Amino acid sequence: MTTAGLPRDRDDLVVAIDDQEVRLTNLRKPFWPALGLTKGDLIWYYAQMADVLLPHIRDRAMVMKRYPHGAAGEFFFMKRAPSPRPAWIQTCAITHESGNVIEFPMIQDRASLLWVVNLGCIDLNQWYARCDDVDRPDYLHFDLDPGEGADFERVRETGFVVRDALEALKMPSLVKTTGSRGLHVYVPIVRGPLQKDVWTFAKALAQELAVRHPALITAEYRVARRPPGRVLVDYNQNAWGRTLASIYSVRPTPLATVSAPVTWQELEDGAVIEDFAVANMYERVAQVGDLWKPLLQARGRVRLPMPAAEPVTRRATRRPT
Repeated sequence: MTTAGLPRDRDDLVVAIDDQEVRLTNLRKPFWPALGLTKGDLIWYYAQMADVLLPHIRDRAMVMKRYPHGAAGEFFFMKRAPSPRPAWIQTCAITHESGNVIEFPMIQDRASLLWVVNLGCIDLNQWYARCDDVDRPDYLHFDLDPGEGADFERVRETGFVVRDALEALKMPSLVKTTGSRGLHVYVPIVRGPLQKDVWTFAKALAQELAVRHPALITAEYRVARRPPGRVLVDYNQNAWGRTLASIYSVRPTPLATVSAPVTWQELEDGAVIEDFAVANMYERVAQVGDLWKPLLQARGRVRLPMPAAEPVTRRATRRPT
């Protein structure tokens, strides 16, 4: 692939990427008609972002959210890697409590990234733990979701509350826009606690913040019981098997916004979700680099209190096909 992007006069194409051949289809299909963006434009965006995106999603099972008719069309979730598929697509076989084993695809390189996006995946949703131990994540997070009557200014204010609470616990935090309506706050942790223990920690902190800031924050997961005008500090997204849109994911919004890493200072200066989109993300990363690089590093991770050891009931197996 060249810096000129994908050809705009072809619907189907086979491209050579890192010694693999990837078949791309329906490239001229409108995915954001009002913006003039096609499926090919979406694929080219991810090709450009691969260097900074891949380290964040590599070795993790992917839950596919497919939009066959573009951003405004209906979508469906797909966990199992489709078959037939290229022999070089690696999978992560995860045993669920029901005993059902699901082989999720993994995005290990540029070729597998474009193969998944070509299936109509606008945003990417990776497992919180790596495939070698799907029960033990290496980060915890909070999804700050505005409820009815709450605007982004209140989301921003909630983000600062969460940041300050984490700082008081000596826990560094990273923030990104969801690309939709809210913010994601992540904390890099030393891998060890089970997913349910990370969830328990996140729940306790979210509920404490809701008690301290009742006019701003709610931790009520049931929509019908949430008071209006509050921002949900959603701890429940830390539960086993849940996913959030990954860093640099395009979202199916009218402006093709992106889940973009930002600095806390940018939020204090008034940054909004609409500032970050397919149209400018590549140039932004070229200027500021990967603001979430600390999430990939061993240094600076924090330890959560470890509960008594319990048997792990779910296992994963990494497979090349």
